[in-house]
Amino acid sequence: MPDLSAYRFTSTHEWVRVEDGSATVGISDHAQSQLGDVIFVELPAVGTVLAHGDKFGAIESVKAASDLYSPVGGTVVEVNSALENQPELVNNDPYAGGWMVRLENVSEEGAVLMDGAAYTASVGD
Repeated sequence: MPDLSAYRFTSTHEWVRVEDGSATVGISDHAQSQLGDVIFVELPAVGTVLAHGDKFGAIESVKAASDLYSPVGGTVVEVNSALENQPELVNNDPYAGGWMVRLENVSEEGAVLMDGAAYTASVGD
């Protein structure tokens, strides 16, 4: 398990890591394990402007489909195009290879984020 001290989590199981004014977003290890084998990830177009809580995509697994919500506001500047052909990266490495979007012009206004310990306690892992 990677060092999650720089990550913040939402109650809907997304994570965000803010570095140097940009934010990387994905889903938690707990979320991917609950979903099972991920078979499809729908991501937004570069240039999409998101507010905290906005739906930015969807994820499908052999068990379920779920919407993805932005933990912070910002403008999508990059999507993980590797997920198009390798959605299993979300299962194999949710905090590195399985990231979903990168945002700039990040705003945490209105965001309710938990640190790793609080998130782990909330999901009972």
